[in-house]
Amino acid sequence: MSDDRARVDALVTRLLTEHDPKGDPKEFLAARFDLGLAWVWFPEGLGGLGVERGLQPLVEERLNDVGAPHPARFNALGVGMGAPVLMAHATPAQQQRWLRPMFTGEEIWCQMFSEPGAGSDMAALAARAIRDGDEWVVNGQKVWTTLAHIAKWGMLVCRTDPDVPKHQGMTYFIVDMTAPGVEVRPLRQITGEAEFNEVYFTDARIADTGRIGEVGEGWRIALTTLMNERIAIGGTIAPRGTGPIGEAVRIWKEYGHGDPAARDRLMSLWVESEAARLTNLRAAHQRGRGTPGPEGSTSKLVYADLNKRIYEYVVELMGPDGMLYDSYEEIRPDEFTLHPPTKAFLRARANSIEGGTSEIMKNILGERVLGLAGEPRVDKDLPWSKVPR
Repeated sequence: MSDDRARVDALVTRLLTEHDPKGDPKEFLAARFDLGLAWVWFPEGLGGLGVERGLQPLVEERLNDVGAPHPARFNALGVGMGAPVLMAHATPAQQQRWLRPMFTGEEIWCQMFSEPGAGSDMAALAARAIRDGDEWVVNGQKVWTTLAHIAKWGMLVCRTDPDVPKHQGMTYFIVDMTAPGVEVRPLRQITGEAEFNEVYFTDARIADTGRIGEVGEGWRIALTTLMNERIAIGGTIAPRGTGPIGEAVRIWKEYGHGDPAARDRLMSLWVESEAARLTNLRAAHQRGRGTPGPEGSTSKLVYADLNKRIYEYVVELMGPDGMLYDSYEEIRPDEFTLHPPTKAFLRARANSIEGGTSEIMKNILGERVLGLAGEPRVDKDLPWSKVPR
C-alpha cells in the first residue's frame, strides 16, 4: 500500500472512529472536510490532502458501506459544480470563504446560466451586469434553476460587454440569492413539484469580490461548470447494482412473477448500466487535476437515454400501479429526490434536457471526439449587439 493510500485509509478510520456517520449530517461532513476527505486531490486546508484524485473512490466506498451522509444529497450543484469552479478559477480568499459551508450543506448553491432566449446556445444570454464602482448592477432573467428557492449562493453568468462577439463578453459571478433585487419564482414540473425556478434580477448588486476570474472570462469558466455538471449528472460512479438499475431489480422481484421476457429485458438493462458504470470508473481514473474533457458529454448522453428506458421498464412492470401517482400538488422541495419510482419516471424526462440537451452532447462528441466539421455559426464573430434576434 502506498504511503498516500495508507494515509487516506487511516484518516477515514479516524473519521468513523471519532464521528458517528448516523449522527448529525452537517457535523459529520464538517469533520470529513477538516480531515481533508472532501476532495482528496484539493490542497490541504481546502477539504483535501494534495494527493492523487484516484484515491477518492477509497473514501467514498468506505463511507458508503456504513451509510454515511453524502454531501451531494444536500448540495448537489455546489459539490458537483461549484467546488471544481472555485478550485480552478477562484482566489484563495474565495475558496476559504465558500468551500467548507458548501460541502457541509450549510450554504446551498444553484446555477443560473439558461435564459428564455438562451438555452442550448448559452453564449446568447442577455442578462446584463454593468459595473458601478466596486459593484455590478444586474438586470435580467434566468430559468430552470434547480433548488434556487433554498439556495444561499448562485453561479451566475452575465453579459458585461455587448460590443464584442458573444463568447467574449460574458463574466462569471457568485451572487447572494437573498440579496435585494433577486426574485425567485417557482416553475412547476410534470412531477407536480417546483424543483426548478425562474430568477429575476432587478438592479441587484454584486460586489466585485463576488466575481470569479477576469472580466470577459465568463465563457471559459462556464465551460468548467458545464463539464463538471455533465459528469455530476451522468458520470457518478455508484456501487454496482445501485441507482436506477437497482430500483429496477427491486421492482422486478416484486412485480416480475418470473416472466422470462421481463427478466431478459432487465438483464439487458443491467449489462448496459454496468458497462456505463465501468466506463465512468475508467474515465474518473484518467481525469487529471484540471478541467474534465469531452468524456463527461459521453456519460451524460448515455445516462439520459438509459435512465429513461430503465424507468419506462419499471412502470411497465408495475402494471396498473405504475399509472398511480400520489399527488400533483405543487411542492417546493428542500432536496432532490427520485422516490417513488413513478416520480422518477416523470423526472427522467428532464435528463435529456438539463446540463445540455442530448442533441448538444452529440454535437460536442462529433466535433471534439470524432473530429467532424462543426455546424455553421454565422454569428460567431459578430458583436453580440449586432446579432439579429
